[in-house]
Amino acid sequence: MAHVRTPLITAVELADRLRSGQPTTVLDVRWRLSGPPGRDDYDAGHLPGAVFVDLDRDLCGPPGPGGRHPLPHPEALEGALRAAGVREGRPVVVYDAGDGMAAARAWWTLRWAGHADVRVLDGGFAAWSAAGGEVTDKPSEVVRGDVTVVPGGMPVLDAVGAAALAADGVLLDARVAPRFRGETEPIDAVAGHVPGARNLPYGELVNADGTLRADLPEVFADLGDAPVGAYCGSGVTAAHTVLALHAAGRTDAALYVGSWSHWITDPSRPIGRE
Repeated sequence: MAHVRTPLITAVELADRLRSGQPTTVLDVRWRLSGPPGRDDYDAGHLPGAVFVDLDRDLCGPPGPGGRHPLPHPEALEGALRAAGVREGRPVVVYDAGDGMAAARAWWTLRWAGHADVRVLDGGFAAWSAAGGEVTDKPSEVVRGDVTVVPGGMPVLDAVGAAALAADGVLLDARVAPRFRGETEPIDAVAGHVPGARNLPYGELVNADGTLRADLPEVFADLGDAPVGAYCGSGVTAAHTVLALHAAGRTDAALYVGSWSHWITDPSRPIGRE
């Protein structure tokens, strides 16, 4: 995995790696937007050697003016990753329950932090289980890591950049269509979207089992060479869109981390509802 050409790894590939003893740090990032906590799933059963990392507490900053899942403080992130055993130069595989969203945000955060060799287990824990992978409820022994967080490994959009991209490039909104159109908003205080954004719901990028579609280059073919970025409600689902873009070869894709939950904090920003 020294030269990563894909952000994904299959359950069979990961099982082969672990069986052969190739050094790999495995992070369990199972998460739900509204409980119960993913730690409960980890304690009930996880991949051998996997370490649980909490998306809200460890991989994001506290919710507030920056949105519901803002960037973490580099020092706090470094401490959390070291506690999870992340080491310089050692490959990392992240997995969630199977929909890919939390794992994608973990992948993106590690890449943003300067750790280049990171992959998402395609299909997550569900795919691992379906492939007959070993599951244990025994706590994993962790050797503290030595990773150094160096922010800037992935392109980031702020509100100004998101607006500019929507006007001059392609800004993809990963939320479901009714939220994009402003017909409903179950989470944030204001409904609508960034004017000029294009709606591409997360569900259109995955198969029924949560794995990424194999034809993503065709899905994104109409983007051409235009600069591209993604946002959603709080920067989690949109990280999955960035993951899909990377899988399709668009490694320049940017993430508006604060996303809609940040956009609406300034009442002077325009709201699209069409």
